Amino acid sequence: MTYSFQGKELSSFFGMSDHYAEDQYEFLAHKGLINIIWNRSSSDRLIYIDAIPHVLKPNQLTTSTYLQRLSFEKGAEALTVFAFNREFYCIQDHDHEVSCNGIIFFGTQETPVITLDDSEQNKFENLYTVFLDEFKTRDTVQGEMLRSLLKRLIIKVTRLAKEQLITKELDDKQIDIIRKFNVYVDVHFREKRHVSDYAEMLFKSPKTISNLFAKYEQRSPLQIIHERIVLEAKRLLIYTDKTVKEIAFELGFDEVGSFHKLFKKVTTLTPQQFKLEIKS
Repeated sequence: MTYSFQGKELSSFFGMSDHYAEDQYEFLAHKGLINIIWNRSSSDRLIYIDAIPHVLKPNQLTTSTYLQRLSFEKGAEALTVFAFNREFYCIQDHDHEVSCNGIIFFGTQETPVITLDDSEQNKFENLYTVFLDEFKTRDTVQGEMLRSLLKRLIIKVTRLAKEQLITKELDDKQIDIIRKFNVYVDVHFREKRHVSDYAEMLFKSPKTISNLFAKYEQRSPLQIIHERIVLEAKRLLIYTDKTVKEIAFELGFDEVGSFHKLFKKVTTLTPQQFKLEIKS
């Protein structure tokens, strides 16, 4: 079943579905949606993000944004999804409140998967019930109440993501640098391809950034930059009819050969081979 709120003045939208595979067409009428996807069932659920399969186990959550394509197999079973657009709640403008960018939204090339233990499961179920009540309450402050609940949900998911996905050796300031690096890469990857470019934006040395990511026990900063470029290339190869040359130029490459080299370095395939593999 679908529950939704729409603000006519700013075309804001916030929706919740307990069977998104069936209800998604009601959501697709709204552009620029950001999603929190929660498997509340007792069995695994398969979803596709940018054509890549992901299995959500019971009481696991993940996220997707309007930069990604969320899809399901025909006849897919129930999944709970919260979906909202920037006009309803802009996480970029409110990042100082929720600190989620670069961790669960935007700037994270890996799909974040968060697991709820029994205690957290009960808390999230209680919050879900409050959402249901508020969606059924039609008055002049409904939008503000739903925004407050959404903010609470985002904060709770982000806190769990920090605990589960980021090494505890990092303090909040170090985590914030990683978040900002990821977000800056997401915004500027077309024109900035060197770690030094982003280190300058963060008022840090490239060595400091590299050492921090080594402590983070994740990919290197340069890998993140390269993988973000290739991720966008994959989306263009899958979802558009643009030629490899057009994609290379769109991504800021003066020479197609350089684009080919980077794509193969990250994926072990040429762009043409990748496109054929996806279609097969």
